[in-house]
Amino acid sequence: MAHPDRDLFLPVAAQPAVGDVVSLAERADRAGYDRVWLPETWGRDAVTVLTSVAHATDRVGIGTSITNVYSRSPALIGQTAATLQEVSGGRFRLGLGPSGPILVEGWHGVEYGNPLRRTREAIEIIRQVLAGETVEYDGEYFQLAGFRLRQDPPDPPPIDAAGIGPTAVELAGRFGDGWHAFALTREGLADRLDDFRRGTELGDRDRDDRRVTVMLTCCALDDRERARYLARELIAFYLGAMGTFYRDALARQGHEETATEVATRWANGEREAAIDAIGEDLLDALAVAGHPEECRERLAGFAAIDGVDAVSVGFPRVAEHAEMGQTIEALAPQ
Repeated sequence: MAHPDRDLFLPVAAQPAVGDVVSLAERADRAGYDRVWLPETWGRDAVTVLTSVAHATDRVGIGTSITNVYSRSPALIGQTAATLQEVSGGRFRLGLGPSGPILVEGWHGVEYGNPLRRTREAIEIIRQVLAGETVEYDGEYFQLAGFRLRQDPPDPPPIDAAGIGPTAVELAGRFGDGWHAFALTREGLADRLDDFRRGTELGDRDRDDRRVTVMLTCCALDDRERARYLARELIAFYLGAMGTFYRDALARQGHEETATEVATRWANGEREAAIDAIGEDLLDALAVAGHPEECRERLAGFAAIDGVDAVSVGFPRVAEHAEMGQTIEALAPQ
């Protein structure tokens, strides 16, 4: 079995300037990382930043993790993927997903509806666009006719789907070229890998050709307590500030009491208490944080899980630029 890739998940938190994000990607390129992923949340858009990254780097792959299927139409996502594939010289990989109702309805003004059906339809339409076909599609959410790229399309980039719940992960295996996993313990990851395999079987697809990427919050610093605090803070933020999505996911993995306590304390303004409620074992189950040496060992443990094709080094949202740089170097491919 091939050794899993080592990817980098660029900061979810806003950086002082686009150049700060690009500099981290350049550092990852020099350090031998296989791919850099960029999320699209409520800061700078991923397309513009990834274009800058593509121009500034020579080797490392680039990808979106994730672009949501509500804020852009599937045809536009297809155009965007074709363009990023072109400007990167074939280094692009498209990661997409449905995000959550708070973001979609509250920020984009679009009814959430059936997110899995919408994701499936988006993938099917995007594939037609990337193939250079005239799009003809009659779905539950999209009825399209006549769209076609004006230019010759580049080699189609792979399309990955993000998901945490069983059905979402099965969908990724059935219709996508890969799956992006996040906020899963090792035990939870094992369960979802079974769902992914089942999806590939339902879609009559070769599991060996599909890519499972596990995004991990990582912080490898000489100051161990600082590293672990930063990782805890991000977990508390997701449980307390991002609706019920991540809380429900953690509850499914046997940690409902902790998830509820963290969310309640965060909602009540007790931020430090919410952070403290995340115990040592749960922190180590969800993140890689501490001294560089122990982080390398723990990251290797995730990479060794059967069915994992790539581990992606992510950062705590309040980590400083220098702390991200130290983590990149400490966890770089050997």
